[in-house]
Amino acid sequence: MRLLLDTHTFLWAAAEPARIPRRVMTVLQRRTNELHLSAVSTWEMAIKRSLGKLSTDIGIGELIELGRRRMQLQTMDVTTDHALLVETLPWHHKDPFDRLLVAQALWEDMTVVGADSRFDAYGAKRLW
Repeated sequence: MRLLLDTHTFLWAAAEPARIPRRVMTVLQRRTNELHLSAVSTWEMAIKRSLGKLSTDIGIGELIELGRRRMQLQTMDVTTDHALLVETLPWHHKDPFDRLLVAQALWEDMTVVGADSRFDAYGAKRLW
């Protein structure tokens, strides 16, 4: 299964795994699944950290590298196709980061791993 981690899911998996439901962690730990972190999430974390809204013991780049090693995490770039799909999405969600994550999940036929049930209104597959 190809899984796209929502930003909070990545942060919790890295620093506070107890916040993730046990059945979701089981899926994340299954080596046959592909775990992806979007550049959108990297951008969101970088912005929030620079504004003082996100505190991490290590830099965002180091955190992602740690995720690559520990979780076999793959990073995903944003493509023009992903960005253009956002234009056609209904406004169930106002957060620009989440709208682009939804577009990526739909375009790439991936399952979003996250607690935000607003993703469901788009028909995106979601695990939580």
